[in-house]
Amino acid sequence: MRKNSMKNTRINGEVQRVLAEVIRAEIKDPRISPLTSVVSVEVAPDLKTCKAWISVYGDEEAQKATIEGLKSAEGFIRKELARRINLRNTPEIRFIVDQSIAYGVKMSKLIDEVNRTNDQEVN
Repeated sequence: MRKNSMKNTRINGEVQRVLAEVIRAEIKDPRISPLTSVVSVEVAPDLKTCKAWISVYGDEEAQKATIEGLKSAEGFIRKELARRINLRNTPEIRFIVDQSIAYGVKMSKLIDEVNRTNDQEVN
């Protein structure tokens, strides 16, 4: 199975959907921020490993606490994935903090600032 095959794309989408449901509704760990979302999931073609990019709204401490909470709940999350998705192997999940949303907001603010200074120079 190629990395970008249709089957792999479907598996990625299904794992992302179930992972988001489990994090939102099933896990009761207080360290996990309620404003946590699963941005992207990449399951390896052999179904042994999975990278899950997680976006957490809040400061860096909230992000660290959420990742710690998710890592401690990995066994439960894998069990739920195995129960809800019929895969040959249940992948080992590696959680990665996704900074792309924060980066986009920062860049947008910088662009707005440059536009404001250009408008002031013109006037």
